[in-house]
Amino acid sequence: MLKGKKAIVTGGTRGIGLAVVKTFLENGAEVAVCGSRKETADKAVESLKSQFQDRKIIPLYPDLSDAASVNAAFSEAEKLLGGLDILVNNAGLSARESLYDYNYESFKKVIDLNLNAVFVCSQAAAKIMKARGGGVILNTSSMVSKYGQPAGVAYPASKFAVNGLTLSLARELGRDNIRVNAVAPGVTNTDMMANVPKEILAPIVAQIPLGRIGEPEEVANAFLFLASDKASYITGVTLSVDGAART
Repeated sequence: MLKGKKAIVTGGTRGIGLAVVKTFLENGAEVAVCGSRKETADKAVESLKSQFQDRKIIPLYPDLSDAASVNAAFSEAEKLLGGLDILVNNAGLSARESLYDYNYESFKKVIDLNLNAVFVCSQAAAKIMKARGGGVILNTSSMVSKYGQPAGVAYPASKFAVNGLTLSLARELGRDNIRVNAVAPGVTNTDMMANVPKEILAPIVAQIPLGRIGEPEEVANAFLFLASDKASYITGVTLSVDGAART
């Protein structure tokens, strides 16, 4: 579905981001994998190359909140991959602090990565895509962007904002043949969930009509569809992948 496409995936070294990278590679894309550090990006790419020996995979590790760093990295990725067709803004931080215990620096850290970095990366990618005739920008939202959560207010606030950014950019960039959509995962079986005690997870699962949490590959398939030409007339959408959970 993505044969010949060139993609950048931020937060692509683990969890949902890594599943997106693998799914894109399986479907013919070549991918630049963004990690928070050189070590994590290099390690992920080394492992991926052993699985996808016929694909071009490169590591990136820019400071996602710094426009100059992102512009340089994305320009390098365009040169090494031979283009840029897809950006997945997946890097993010979660939060669970009570408002009474929250400090501003912790709040700002979440907003900087979950929202400000999406703006910075989208701007850098859009400039490249416009010059090349179009592309696709996909953002990772969350089910809490619709329903909130009872603590860690920075996280749902950032994801509410990502939904608004997605819709607004879709309206602005459509004239440049750039589609912008988001995927809003529910509870997903990543390494972070592996540490959640069963007694905490059980009541969460009980509220999901499908009776289970999602798998990273199921979320990645939503990104695959929206990145592909099968979704050529879909833009400005936040697609829920949450088993109809309403928590």
